[in-house]
Amino acid sequence: MIEHRPWAALGGHDLDWLSARLHVAIGGMGRPEHGGIGALRAWNDDTFAPGSGFGLHRHQDVEILTYVRQGAITHEDSLGNRDTVRAGDVQAMSAGSGIRHAEFNFEDRPTMLYQIWLAPRSPGGTPGWRTRRFPREARDGLLTVLASGDANDSEALPINADARLLGGMLRAGATIEHRLRPHWQAYLVSTTGRARVNDVQLDARDGAAVRDETVLTIAAQDDTEIVLVELAPARPS
Repeated sequence: MIEHRPWAALGGHDLDWLSARLHVAIGGMGRPEHGGIGALRAWNDDTFAPGSGFGLHRHQDVEILTYVRQGAITHEDSLGNRDTVRAGDVQAMSAGSGIRHAEFNFEDRPTMLYQIWLAPRSPGGTPGWRTRRFPREARDGLLTVLASGDANDSEALPINADARLLGGMLRAGATIEHRLRPHWQAYLVSTTGRARVNDVQLDARDGAAVRDETVLTIAAQDDTEIVLVELAPARPS
């Protein structure tokens, strides 16, 4: 089953400095019917105006993936870290037992990014973060694992979650097949163009919640960037 979540139908808010659309409802924001999937707790499509951002704020027991689509965002945290994450980069932050961080767009144009929150595999632990560049040209025509809780994904950013983040570039007319692990779920977004996923049509920035599917056939009608999170089934309690 693939549940289409059109970008135009997503909940969100528009401020003078931030436009946010929520693929997953969280904290009373977003559309209630757009619930989480597996470890996926949030997927925000954010646009920061130049010279804007969030001041220091606290997180605990969450894995936060930042996928920059356009521009750059500068990260600072209570551990003394500071780094600028640019388009094509991915940052993975483990909040662990607690961390305070800030995010600012110091660029002279809007910054567009996805921020994806995942429930950790285990609570607590030492907070930390890593950033890695994944050139888009190296992902042409395929999905590359960018962050993963699977130690076998040695080239990906490690995360403390039963999930994997993948990204790829598809040219108009290209089709790829992606096989999901047995019983895994997924959430997928076509970022800049139209694509068909199995029998579901996605416009630019639309999302698709995937359950009980074995293979995803992704056919791009325009040049587009595909971002996909795979989510393991819940562990027995």
